[in-house]
Amino acid sequence: MSEFLPFTKPFIDEAAITAVGDVLRSGWITSGPKVAEFEKQLSAYFGGRPVRTFNSGTCTMEIALRIAGIGPGDEVITTPISWVATSNVIIEVGATPVFADIDPVTRNIDLDKVEAAITPATRAIIPVDLSGLPVDRDRLYAIAAKYKLRVVEDAAQAIGSLWKGKRIGAFGDYVSFSFQANKNLTTTEGGCLVLNNEDEARLAEKYRLQGVTRSGFDGMEVDVLGGKYNMTDVAAAIGLNQLPQLEAITARRHVLAKHYFATFGADFEQQTGVQLPLANFENTNWHMFQIVLPQGVVRSEFMEKMKARNIGCGVHYPPIHLFQMYRERGFREGMFPIAESVGRRIVSLPMFPRMSDADVERVVVAVREVLGS
Repeated sequence: MSEFLPFTKPFIDEAAITAVGDVLRSGWITSGPKVAEFEKQLSAYFGGRPVRTFNSGTCTMEIALRIAGIGPGDEVITTPISWVATSNVIIEVGATPVFADIDPVTRNIDLDKVEAAITPATRAIIPVDLSGLPVDRDRLYAIAAKYKLRVVEDAAQAIGSLWKGKRIGAFGDYVSFSFQANKNLTTTEGGCLVLNNEDEARLAEKYRLQGVTRSGFDGMEVDVLGGKYNMTDVAAAIGLNQLPQLEAITARRHVLAKHYFATFGADFEQQTGVQLPLANFENTNWHMFQIVLPQGVVRSEFMEKMKARNIGCGVHYPPIHLFQMYRERGFREGMFPIAESVGRRIVSLPMFPRMSDADVERVVVAVREVLGS
């Protein structure tokens, strides 16, 4: 039988491994010169905007909400189809998550439903670029401007994605990226927040390290309640290795996605009832290649049969509002029917730069076999 093909695999080369060894040998392994250099290069990548790095792409969103002054009594609108961190951070700052259903084609938040969900208590929107496919930034920011809302872009999956030729992160309000192990650019764990000005950047620094501000050799002050969210130089060394390769990584993902579409063929959806992703090669970085299974196909059984063929799959994501903690907050089945339908049937097929074209063909053959097509 063929070797096991995971649904994703980090792109770590020998140069990155050497860079980590150099940091370990240097004696400075927590936040230091590598973090500073990584932030400088990220800022250049995002058109000179202030950037601060963190130990996850979750705390970046929480900190953005805190900088924006979002708290108890405020509502924040987001999507039910995301990693649960997207809405957990809203609760973490004491605000109330409000969900809006998704668009069945893009699988991103439906901006018509966002506008319908706005109340006098709404203070912010957290859109998610699922699989790296950007939410319509023109419409998003038109809504935000109309209702005077802040935007915290959950661009965890979208580094390298574009909107009308501009890099996601190079414009907009707060933009949060994840560098977790399965992302297009990884630091093993980590993330960054793109901010609007240096005052916000300095406040972000306080929030990421216990609220501390240092001055001179021994001056120290604390004027806000911060946490312990700093990135290490070990992680930053990996990021510094990855960033120059990001365009090549994205280009390879485009090639793999195009090969998926070509191999599935033009009649595949009609033959099987499977919904392929939107074939967008202008904006998305193809972080994932996700299909939605036909009605009546049990996802767990599909994944088990794929695994029996030595092919791994992922689930991104179950609907957030149906988790127990959210049900206890009053959410229930039937509130967001498109998200619920997609969330039951969505499957992430293997997608990572070191896959071969033959790997893609092998996955397609397995999908057809399992579905009996």
